[in-house]
Amino acid sequence: MKRMLLIAAALAGGLLSLPAASTGRLAGVEIYDRAQDRVLPVYLHQGRHYVAGHPGNEYEIRLRNRQRSDILAVVSVDGVDVITGDTADWRQSGYVLGPRQGFGIKGWRKSLERTAAFYFTALPDSYAARTGRPDHVGVIGVAVFRKKPEPVLRYAPPPRPAGGAEAEAPSPAAATEDHGSAGHARDTASAAGADSRAEARAAAAQKSARLGTGHGRHETSVVTYTEFERASATPAEIITIYYDSHRNLVAQGVIPGPSLAARPDPFPARFVPDPR
Repeated sequence: MKRMLLIAAALAGGLLSLPAASTGRLAGVEIYDRAQDRVLPVYLHQGRHYVAGHPGNEYEIRLRNRQRSDILAVVSVDGVDVITGDTADWRQSGYVLGPRQGFGIKGWRKSLERTAAFYFTALPDSYAARTGRPDHVGVIGVAVFRKKPEPVLRYAPPPRPAGGAEAEAPSPAAATEDHGSAGHARDTASAAGADSRAEARAAAAQKSARLGTGHGRHETSVVTYTEFERASATPAEIITIYYDSHRNLVAQGVIPGPSLAARPDPFPARFVPDPR
């Protein structure tokens, strides 16, 4: 049975540059800090992928279809589906990307035309915590589904008539294949910077032990519906990216701390110079 799902449009030119550090095999996923205008580096630690978020900064989840056919990406943040706001489940709706297509998800979807921006914030201010679901704060998930192949129609010639008489064979009807053109809406998300609350968000987040994702300002992001039939009931790939503050990731050993050579040395073994 086909389900109605959201289709995401390609950005200008249809390209999103993904660095080698982006995660994913069927689809590439990267986290883009909108305030710093850069892709956050991915740290691999004990088989898990991590990024360091900066409190108060808005961010974007960038997807890239690496396949030559459509895929469906069901996306969750902090254990919450980014389209419906329900507790995440890979059976929910997602974004359909065409072959080699890229798309940036900038926030929680409020309608077919609007989203509420993602931003790094203190755990109590996260959307998940404010809706009573704080248990899975600090993780971004993308479940990727392949599309079920369309049936292929082939012309079979009619059987030869019985007996010696040659009956006139009917002319084969011209078979037409309906490729179904699903129009790709254009993402018109605003390029405006962080709003005036960014500093307050940063101050609040610095006091928290963990980072979460907030429900921020509304902005334009236009999508439309399309049909997509999944090739399987379970995802072909699940991409998981954990995030926290830089300080916490250093404390957890995910990001290497400063080397001993960079620390102050109480006995640097040199004579006292003249003052300037």
